[in-house]
Amino acid sequence: MRSRLYIGEAEREAGGAVNEPESRLRDLSYMLERFRQWFGYDRWANQEVLTCFRAASHPPRRSQKLLGHILGTQYLWFSRIEQNQSPLSIWPELSLAECEQHMSRLEQIWSAYLARLDERGLIETITYQNSKGESWSNSVEEILTHVILHSAYHRGQIASDMRASGYTPAYTDFIHAVRQKFLK
Repeated sequence: MRSRLYIGEAEREAGGAVNEPESRLRDLSYMLERFRQWFGYDRWANQEVLTCFRAASHPPRRSQKLLGHILGTQYLWFSRIEQNQSPLSIWPELSLAECEQHMSRLEQIWSAYLARLDERGLIETITYQNSKGESWSNSVEEILTHVILHSAYHRGQIASDMRASGYTPAYTDFIHAVRQKFLK
């Protein structure tokens, strides 16, 4: 059985009328709740990586650099949304204690932002310059999606790096977090 991705899909398939703007707002309401869950997952997964680093006698430098990059880019994207300067470079050299401090700060700023974000805010367009100085525009929804996927991508690199260095990497699969009820 196929599940519906969007509210209103069944009505469309049955030939019924759908109030498109209202249906889109319901879809966005669903997406907003998903982003809140995904950012909760992201915080949990990053914390699992940090815990794994602390358990390792000498975690690979590259892995630590990748975690710093995850944190630096999360600041960058938040700063782009807020139209201000990022407090951290995108490839910072961070100690484990500094990673923990930045993770705590990022949890605060993203949680506060997501708590005040509404459905219309998801479709807001943000114009920014990338690291090459090129001007781009993306919706908040696209940016939030990128932040989550970017972090997961680099956590995968960290896991490979840890394994290649003889360590057992953190188990950060989303489904594991759901099954173990680590998420709200």
